[in-house]
Amino acid sequence: MHYLSELLQQFTAWLLPLAERFGAPGLAIIAFLDSSFLSLPQVGDALIVALTIQHPERWMLYSTATTLGSTAGCFVLYTIARKGGEAFLRRRFSEAQIDRGLGLFRRYGLLAVIVPAMLPPPTPFKVFVLLAGLAGVRPVAFTFGIAIGRGFRFGGEGWLAYKYGAQATQYINENLATASVVVASVVLLLGGILILARRRQQA
Repeated sequence: MHYLSELLQQFTAWLLPLAERFGAPGLAIIAFLDSSFLSLPQVGDALIVALTIQHPERWMLYSTATTLGSTAGCFVLYTIARKGGEAFLRRRFSEAQIDRGLGLFRRYGLLAVIVPAMLPPPTPFKVFVLLAGLAGVRPVAFTFGIAIGRGFRFGGEGWLAYKYGAQATQYINENLATASVVVASVVLLLGGILILARRRQQA
């Protein structure tokens, strides 16, 4: 775990000059690649914090750019799944895993996208993106759900960096996973209550 943390720091240090040069558009591009064709776990998170510490007044701009880039990248995967991703999924995952994932969408609807979008690695987020396409989630609803989840995560990180400066780095590293799980659980619980209430009204 310590070795992976060091690798992340080194890779982030390498990307930081590029992100500084291109600013918000650079963050959007990195987030797009991470959410679509590549896998750069927590690099976007680290860059938001690093750039916000240098330019605190831009925290909302950096968070928004990363959210938009990530949402666009997710939409690419979602579109691929809608147009024939079932074969790809069935090669990578078992029938039981796919059925279980689709069951989450049938049971929780959009929450099955919002909650994983809030969570940091090692949550297998891209699986839920592909399953959303396979489950036939509407494009507008999917985009809305991803933007909410990613916006909460990246916006929260940007705000912490704005509020606490360099101290936010250690706090996020130590508490991001726990805080994300707690908030996601609350969202899932409230969503479940709303779904049950709606079903009772319809019954």
